[in-house]
Amino acid sequence: MLKEVNSQKNNYASKRKLQQLLKSKRSSGILFHITSLPGPYGIGEIGKEAELFIDNLADMGQQYWQILPTNNPETCNSPYDTNSAFAQNPLLISLEGLIEDGLLKKEDLDPIPNFKTKIIEYKKLKDWKSSILNKAAINFLNKAENLLLDKYNNFCSDNDFWLNNYALFMVIKEMQNNRKWSDWEEQYKFLNLESLSEVSEKYISEIEEIKVLQFLFHKQWERLKSYAAGKDIKLIGDIPIYISFNSADVWTNQSLFKLDEECQMLFQSGCPPDHFMASGQLWGHPIYDWNKHEETGFRWWANRIRHLMKYVDVIRVDHFNGFAKYWEVPAGDSNAVKGKWVKAKGLELLEKVFKENHNLVLIAEDLGEAAEDAKLIRDKFDIPGMDVLQYVFYNDELPSQFKKNTVLYTGTHDNDTLNGWYNTLANEISKSHKNNISKFLDLEKKDLHWSMIEYSLQSKAMIVMIPVQDLLGLGSESRMNTPGTISDQNWSWRMEPDLLKDLLIKKMKLITKEAKR
Repeated sequence: MLKEVNSQKNNYASKRKLQQLLKSKRSSGILFHITSLPGPYGIGEIGKEAELFIDNLADMGQQYWQILPTNNPETCNSPYDTNSAFAQNPLLISLEGLIEDGLLKKEDLDPIPNFKTKIIEYKKLKDWKSSILNKAAINFLNKAENLLLDKYNNFCSDNDFWLNNYALFMVIKEMQNNRKWSDWEEQYKFLNLESLSEVSEKYISEIEEIKVLQFLFHKQWERLKSYAAGKDIKLIGDIPIYISFNSADVWTNQSLFKLDEECQMLFQSGCPPDHFMASGQLWGHPIYDWNKHEETGFRWWANRIRHLMKYVDVIRVDHFNGFAKYWEVPAGDSNAVKGKWVKAKGLELLEKVFKENHNLVLIAEDLGEAAEDAKLIRDKFDIPGMDVLQYVFYNDELPSQFKKNTVLYTGTHDNDTLNGWYNTLANEISKSHKNNISKFLDLEKKDLHWSMIEYSLQSKAMIVMIPVQDLLGLGSESRMNTPGTISDQNWSWRMEPDLLKDLLIKKMKLITKEAKR
């Protein structure tokens, strides 16, 4: 039996050439979400500023650009709370790209609001940009040449498994005063085909405009991905293991989730009590019915992974541990105390998707209590796990060398920046421990963020990822998200123009080269 398991493991590893390439040499990259790019239009876009950052990455000797999910946010502007696992965020579409393609005129943007440069003002942005994007979509439908229309029709055909349903979901949601789909009128909630057909006919223009914006995003992203490939930069995308309840996916795939007869959630996601939170955490996502997923051959999951691989080269699976087991909490509970561990079918799912796609490359965010259970799955498919340097320094002992099959982060989108983190340590650890850290990192001679970056690059970890805020040495005011909070500050940070100066780029290139990455 042991020989059979080892043989199967080796078979998976030998087939996946890109996964081996991922491990063939020491490398590094920068974590920097698209929304945080600088630019004149209130939010980062997939246009020239994105290409300029790719140039910066190449000049720094980096190999990876990691982004957060680019799906369309549902609430709180969070890329981890989206109305579709497939649809992309139209606000990221480059306006200058639309002008170049003849879908807008420069004067269509006037008057351009006076946007802040350090933060995204989401309401002001949406009020201004949404109507401009709709105009571009209408112009496309009225003016597009035959060749472009053929490409659009091919895009619609290739994405038929989600695109029409998504557009219909968005139209009905507006018809139903933006209520959750489980509170819609019954003919819409229960997907009555005659009623849906009537909506499709009545709102055909609105549905087409939604689909066109998805095509325009796809078209611009193809260009960006090609540009990155030309600079030998690989894109790392992010796939949250859970999806939002109020999404087109749950609405159109109700049997794949644990819902009652009125389409309300029976259970919700969370994590168990620990020494940080005695009541545990509630995340509030719907829970998968893994048996139903298996009965369908994991079709929805396979489509989701295959779809994301069109946009990126590597996928980081957020909360990968949920593929092994997950904490299931009754939907009505106000804390996670009465939850229970339930076994998932991630092993069976990954067997299917790796057989279908030998070039699939994954990184497992495997932090947390179920890490040992997830390790069995990681080992079988040779998937690297994650370490976060900030967490390691909380231990009484200072960090030792990390395992080779690890992607080491100085911090993530949920962490404070390195400088912000270090400045709060005095309240969380002993003074002697902080002094030890200072000596370990040689802070008398080096700035904290550079010392942490250099330590990470010199480690055995096969890949090192550095949030751009840490590269710039920024403080807590620049963190991307504070978990467990709802705030206008979350997901809104932007890098000011010209912060990535030549001297910084040259320094990063030098220490990367010295680390043999």
